Amino acid sequence: MEDNLEQIQQQAQENLEILQMFPWLTLVIFTLPLLFVARKKVYPNLIYVVALFLPALVSFSIIISPNMLLPAILLDVCIFGIAGFDLFTIPAESSLSAERIHQKVASLAKPAGIKFKLTNNGKRSLSVSMVDDIPEEFEVDVAKFSTRIAPEQTLEFEYTVTPLQRGRFPMDGIHVKVRSFFGFWVRHLILPATSELHVYPDLKQLSHYALLARTNRLALLGVRRTRKIGQDNEFERLREYTRDDHYKNINWRASARHNKLIVKDYQASQSQRVIFLVDCGRMMTNESDGMSFVDHALNSALMLSHVALSQGDSVGLICFSDKVHCFVPPRSGTGHMNQLLHASFNQFPRMVESRYDEAFLYLANRCNKRAMVVLITNVVDEVNSQQVVQYMQTVSKRHLPVSVMMRDYEIYREVEQTENLYNAAAAAQILNWRHDVLNTLSHQGVFALDVLPEELTAPLINQYLEIKARHLL
Repeated sequence: MEDNLEQIQQQAQENLEILQMFPWLTLVIFTLPLLFVARKKVYPNLIYVVALFLPALVSFSIIISPNMLLPAILLDVCIFGIAGFDLFTIPAESSLSAERIHQKVASLAKPAGIKFKLTNNGKRSLSVSMVDDIPEEFEVDVAKFSTRIAPEQTLEFEYTVTPLQRGRFPMDGIHVKVRSFFGFWVRHLILPATSELHVYPDLKQLSHYALLARTNRLALLGVRRTRKIGQDNEFERLREYTRDDHYKNINWRASARHNKLIVKDYQASQSQRVIFLVDCGRMMTNESDGMSFVDHALNSALMLSHVALSQGDSVGLICFSDKVHCFVPPRSGTGHMNQLLHASFNQFPRMVESRYDEAFLYLANRCNKRAMVVLITNVVDEVNSQQVVQYMQTVSKRHLPVSVMMRDYEIYREVEQTENLYNAAAAAQILNWRHDVLNTLSHQGVFALDVLPEELTAPLINQYLEIKARHLL
């Protein structure tokens, strides 16, 4: 028996000497199987790597005792045998299927829920780890799921994403990592679950506004009720009295019946026009509150469009930078909101100089009837400001101009800094110059707003309601 063991060890020693003479042969023997399984997206798992350390430790003992050569070889063969058997237990691609479920439309910077289903079509339980194909422009609360799924079982997984950019985002497949029976191998699968998510400007604010309007709580959004100058003729509804209402509008019969003051509401003048000119040039690439100035401008423009359309007015849109990118002719009706959404869907700030002359020439050629023209832009240099003043003064001869200047919070913060006096002085000079531009616009009959981008919606709506109440259109 001992003679046989010695012969086996001697034979093994000779084989090892041959391998030492040809080290590349050893590399080929161990590498070729891994390359073959890698083509099937199968890779060694951490358990396999840890298991290989056992024969490596036994091999060190050969230095002390040559008799440990045979146990080391047997341990190697055993581990390779188990790994080879475990290789055939890896699930096939058809053993798993997935389906993604979500709404096609999402709002910018608003959480959106996404759910997907994973089905095990095989005959044994599987240990899986999953990562969905999430675009880089999304923030996600849960990025990875790990579980064990039984045969013919369907599991549902749900997570929330927050889009940080508008646009069309395809989501191709679900990345799944599934383990073999003993866990020596893992297989990477991409389960087809093609879908597409369209991220539009903030839509949820529209329903929120409608809800507050029905309950007379618009003050929560910063929208104040404006007292009308003059009187509109057509009766609209009865509602509860507020402090800004004129006493002549009180309906005493309805007040006696409800035991509280009730006033009459009259419809405002309709069939008027509101046209937005949204600057998409380089100065609108600045960000505030995690979104670009263009995103804030479009959100506020869509909000005011919803208000104007609900009052029977017509709304148009022009997006421009070095040229006009989109034009939506002024139309009325709540269905026109969809056209405004689709037009603003793919409009992004561009690193080019804005051409105000192109935008106002385009406006003059296509909009002849009097309208409230709202220019939303950001200027910090004298050349662009002179253009804005000049063209707003020109357009005031036919239209009612409203200039919205977005504040850059970084400039205001530099003024408050005392560490760098040169930066603070330069920022203060820019703000003084900006104040002069706004005063110039006001003296020329232009309604001028100077607000932070994230606070634009309420002042813009208030300005529109004030213009309507004073019958300036």
